[in-house]
Amino acid sequence: MNYQQQSLAGKNGLELIVALYDGMVRFLYQAIRAIEINDVTARRVAIKRTLDILMHLQSRLRMDTGGSSAKALAEFYAAIFALCIDGSRLVSTARLKEAISCIRDVREAWHTVAQDPDVVRMVREKQKAGALQITPAAAIPHVQEAVSSSWSA
Repeated sequence: MNYQQQSLAGKNGLELIVALYDGMVRFLYQAIRAIEINDVTARRVAIKRTLDILMHLQSRLRMDTGGSSAKALAEFYAAIFALCIDGSRLVSTARLKEAISCIRDVREAWHTVAQDPDVVRMVREKQKAGALQITPAAAIPHVQEAVSSSWSA
């Protein structure tokens, strides 16, 4: 087991979501730095990594059982996706900073939930019972990197 896999092994599903949000923020800051030094390739790579995470999060939403929360998150992810595309297309650090601000707000809500022992216990119980499946972050490109190095965001 390598370092990245070890760093993921001890996280519950909520902590992984928080780490994915941290990864998006980190990649968006990389895109901003790339814009500032006019590095088109680095900007595109950083934006793609952010979009990979967004698509992963979007694909894990349970619209059939998630109700209005799932719908709200789907709309949030679509809005962030649009900001990232616009920020890259327009070479706009302002758009990317707006995306970062929105992501941080929602990340804080996830972080608060992840700190609630009752919620953590419920998530673990559902995971054990098979009622809640958290896809391993390594299953999609760049997500393991985002999760394992999220503390540097």
